[in-house]
Amino acid sequence: VQLQASGGGLVQAGGSLRLSCAASGRSFRNNSVGWVRQRPGKEREFVASISWNGATDYLDSVKGRFTISRDNAKKTSYLQMNQLKPEDTAVYYCVAQRASRTAWGYWGQGTQVTVSS
Repeated sequence: VQLQASGGGLVQAGGSLRLSCAASGRSFRNNSVGWVRQRPGKEREFVASISWNGATDYLDSVKGRFTISRDNAKKTSYLQMNQLKPEDTAVYYCVAQRASRTAWGYWGQGTQVTVSS
């Protein structure tokens, strides 16, 4: 599976962004997909994931603000981010094939999200 993330950018606090992750390969629909971020000076942290059957998991600090979804026909996953905060500023990586919240089999390149106060 190869993953291509897009949709990052600069937004003011309280604003919204939608990240997309386009996948290639035949196993997309059978895999969990998700997002991991790395904030400046911090370790990488899990943000959200969605399993092959639609079960979701979220980092506590993004619950109620972020929504992950997937379109198996398009082999694409999405992360809708609302009510963005400056502390959401990070490089966001799309990932696939979950072993644990922080262990994934496939990683895409990151996309920068910057939230200004």
